[in-house]
Amino acid sequence: MNYLDIKIGDVATVERIFMREDLEKFAELSLDYNPVHLDEEYGKNSIFKGNIVHGILVASLISGTLSEKLPGNGTIYVEQDLSFVKPVYVGERCTASVRVLDKKDSKNIITLETKVYIGSEENLVIEGKAVVKKL
Repeated sequence: MNYLDIKIGDVATVERIFMREDLEKFAELSLDYNPVHLDEEYGKNSIFKGNIVHGILVASLISGTLSEKLPGNGTIYVEQDLSFVKPVYVGERCTASVRVLDKKDSKNIITLETKVYIGSEENLVIEGKAVVKKL
């Protein structure tokens, strides 16, 4: 998307269902082998009563939305804040959403509200704000 076409209030989303294999691949890449993600018995006995998807793996959907949809290719992170509201379990459909809050045209800087939810926005799992630069 061309930077000049982006307007305050614009929204973009992506969806993904994370499966067990995704958690295993992410653990290998990130070196995060926390048993709450990978060990079924540990997960069952945890406060979550099952294995949960790595929070940062879920949050990576935000990065995908930024780079592929809004603002699109040539976008780089300047900053991102995240609050993890609820866990995500294997097999749940996650939707990442970004909404333009502000633009600084002189620097090609965009501030966006970032959310990830399951099903509807009422079932929020991650919320935050991103500042990105469009190259």
